[in-house]
Amino acid sequence: MPNPKGSPENLKNFTTDREEPLTTTISFRATEKMKQEVKTQDDPAEFCREAIQKALDEKKGK
Repeated sequence: MPNPKGSPENLKNFTTDREEPLTTTISFRATEKMKQEVKTQDDPAEFCREAIQKALDEKKGK
């Protein structure tokens, strides 16, 4: 029976060139319209990370 998670080569650790590695996930509620608009972005996950970081930076600056 084949491994449903793929071959051992696919299970190697993920590496990143970011200053801080992305080690956790966030889940939040949004409207269906927001979800669809985010999905139309070239890189939805990076779009969300940038938007959240921008909001945090603006809030910290106050």
